[in-house]
Amino acid sequence: MKVSKFKVLLYLKKSGLDKQGKAPIMGRITLNNSMAQFSCKLSCNPKLWNSRSGRLEGKSKEAVETNTKIERILLSVNSAVDNLIKRNVDFTATTVKEMMQGSINGQVTLLQVFNILLEDTKNRVGIDRTPATYTCIRQVKDSLAEFISATYGVSDMAFGQMTNQFISDYEHFLIDGQGKKAATAHKYFTYLKLACHRAYKDGLTDKYLFARYKEPAIPKKSPRTITPENFQRIVSLQIPSDKTSLIIARDLLLIACYTGMAYIDAISVTQDNLSYDEQGSLWLKYKRKKTGVQAVVKLIPEAIELFDKYKDAGLPTLMPRQNYAFLLKNLKKIAEMADCTQPISHHMGRHYYASILTLSNDVPIDVISKMLGHTNVRMTQVYAMVTQDKLFEEAYKFIEATKDFVLVLNANSKQIVNKQRQ
Repeated sequence: MKVSKFKVLLYLKKSGLDKQGKAPIMGRITLNNSMAQFSCKLSCNPKLWNSRSGRLEGKSKEAVETNTKIERILLSVNSAVDNLIKRNVDFTATTVKEMMQGSINGQVTLLQVFNILLEDTKNRVGIDRTPATYTCIRQVKDSLAEFISATYGVSDMAFGQMTNQFISDYEHFLIDGQGKKAATAHKYFTYLKLACHRAYKDGLTDKYLFARYKEPAIPKKSPRTITPENFQRIVSLQIPSDKTSLIIARDLLLIACYTGMAYIDAISVTQDNLSYDEQGSLWLKYKRKKTGVQAVVKLIPEAIELFDKYKDAGLPTLMPRQNYAFLLKNLKKIAEMADCTQPISHHMGRHYYASILTLSNDVPIDVISKMLGHTNVRMTQVYAMVTQDKLFEEAYKFIEATKDFVLVLNANSKQIVNKQRQ
């Protein structure tokens, strides 16, 4: 094959800056009338990049190491072209790219990107990620591995092999094949799109796969809270003193009911999060693990009593820790022991605080929002359900306020207006 035009251009993908402000270094092979792009799997500070030379300027450690790797890449491209010419066969820029990268199996694949996500998440656990996030990403990766093996008969897939049919098949695999609920499938697709976006941002694929794909819709459910009757049953339940695990589970649920804290916050707050005001009232101030938004709660006696219960236990936190899955199992046992008329979860305690303990006692919803650590009142409205008693109470207030008004017909305007009785 005659090569009339051959060129390798290196450039920065400035639209894909990472958190350190570095841009991925990309390559473009032009061969006769064909073209192929590839990722160098390198990144650099855009200020150091010389677009004319396709190198980093200066003699810094970053510049020297990166330029050395660039030279190796260019050498690999030229070697691939030389080898293909010697074979005396027709080839394109894509052929050169694949040979340079060591065939399609040598390219970065979907599961490899998930490994990168897992490693990044693992390093950020305790900073801005939770162990549950790491576990969830790992579950999604395992699910994709099972799907790819069952559907395509291979162990992994390169991004260049993935089409829109891939995600349709995966949705069918999750919902129809494995019986996953819509909420679970929605979460899995969220992380799949995150991996695809990561690959595109890092220059590992030329296009952002599934960018416009909408995850399976989650059926809207009415928020659930613990009813006052079931709350009293749980509080009054006599748990044997040797059932320590059940006692801790109930206390974690009750602290959610008394403070509105989510599980991850309840097992994380420490003595440093407590402070007294000028009137001697004790306050709990903490930043939510989920959003980083500060929550401020004036503690009621029941909450203070629970914190005091574990004060001398030598714990690093105000409340003892318990694995969340184990906690849910214990709460199920407690609900059975207390003859509760509804299933009980820890998060229902947060709803109880927002609806029964605060809203029903005339606490303004904007104040509740601050105590729950929400970014806006709209989020709080989901939690702060109007109870039936509160609804009747407000209805009676309206009736009482309007009892001196009568409806009369205004003949001129033909409108119904209110006219106060004399």
